[in-house]
Amino acid sequence: MTQDSERLSGRVSRRKFLIGGSTIGATALAGCTLGSGDESDGGPQSLTADGSSTVYPITNDAASLWNGNPPADDKEYWGPGQYDIDTGQNLADYWGGLYGFEATEERSVPPFQTQVALSHSGTGVEAVISERVDIGDASSTAESILGSDSDDLDNIVDHVVAVDGQPIVVSREIADAGVEQVTGDELRAIYKGEITNWSEVGGPDKEIFAIGRAENSGTDTAFRSNLYGDPDEPISPDTRQGQNQQVARLVGNNDNAIAYIALAFVEPDGDTPPIGLELDGTLYEYGTNLGAKGYPLSRDLHCYTWEDTDKRESAFLNMILSEFGQQNFVEPNNYFKLPPERREEERSKLSDQA
Repeated sequence: MTQDSERLSGRVSRRKFLIGGSTIGATALAGCTLGSGDESDGGPQSLTADGSSTVYPITNDAASLWNGNPPADDKEYWGPGQYDIDTGQNLADYWGGLYGFEATEERSVPPFQTQVALSHSGTGVEAVISERVDIGDASSTAESILGSDSDDLDNIVDHVVAVDGQPIVVSREIADAGVEQVTGDELRAIYKGEITNWSEVGGPDKEIFAIGRAENSGTDTAFRSNLYGDPDEPISPDTRQGQNQQVARLVGNNDNAIAYIALAFVEPDGDTPPIGLELDGTLYEYGTNLGAKGYPLSRDLHCYTWEDTDKRESAFLNMILSEFGQQNFVEPNNYFKLPPERREEERSKLSDQA
């Protein structure tokens, strides 16, 4: 999908945008308000993010804890001694201080506020390029969203914060009827409309209700790219939904559904049980090997910045990339942590510390 250059021609500085009325939606979504980090009182401007519903749980959890700025003796939320971090500072004070931001020493008053909105990968990438937000959450690459010939690729910075092993889920009734796995060929045929009844793959005599993601979502792009080898491969799901939350709800409300979904939205004993996917003789299953390099439905989760990465963005992303961040924001959302060597590679893209 190629970015329409006319949509980005009237770029507005995000620094002007953040102190205007357009921050209200992001603020309300994140459940926070502009505090001492607002430019209007002389402090550093707030940090905003928008984009993928897949990446949203990571950045939103990080933003909530950042804005809470818990003290070092709050072992439930911070407790730096548990992570080989030598500090007595509050959480946001510590990570912001690495980049020169002044500590507030107050709970719920970070050096600057963070605000995370929820939309789609394409929206997040576009918002970063047009400088409406600071960080664009995306579950597919900017190249697959913008097109490989886009000039904007030279100025966008890709920060990988986690890995998602995208499972296949079915309705509870289908799982209970004995459908435990499908092959890659069967899955391709289901989403092409060539297999239309569960009896064709060892299930009950029910029509298959195939749920896809919106065509501008990173999840859909990754699914088509990884399964068919082409991000633009035409598929024919019975319906498309914009967000993982909507997909999970629809699977739970039907007795014949199949869907591809982010790990964070799988409920093995609930409404979205996962099934295995057999490819080239290897069975990939939830909880065992979805993080394996050979699993074709795994993908990196991205936080994009525009024209380098400033100190606010670096402080926030450094927290997510730390062992503390990976354990508290990535792992609890059922995504795979980055290995230490890859985290250091991603940290090398951040601004120099103070």
